[in-house]
Amino acid sequence: MAKFNGYGGGGMNMQQMMKQAQKMQEEMLKAQEQLEETEVEGKAGGGMVTVTMNGKKRMTGVVIDPEAVDPDDVEMLEDLILAAYNDAYEKAEGEEKRVMPYSI
Repeated sequence: MAKFNGYGGGGMNMQQMMKQAQKMQEEMLKAQEQLEETEVEGKAGGGMVTVTMNGKKRMTGVVIDPEAVDPDDVEMLEDLILAAYNDAYEKAEGEEKRVMPYSI
């Protein structure tokens, strides 16, 4: 005869659910720490602009080759910075998907 526990029977007990939730939380914290330490680089213009970003998508650095700086064409430099940032962001997104144990 099946045992009835008042919650539909046959499911996990509360202690098992709490252990599972704690395990998931620990895995998420570990993944977030790993992302904080992960660094990716985005490049544009053949490496004339490099943006460094951590796995949590915070920009941590920018390197601009002096040859990319043309006072008569600031718009080109702006475009290179945006392209390098977007490249780094996509790589950080990939790292996040790779590292995070659960999607929200």
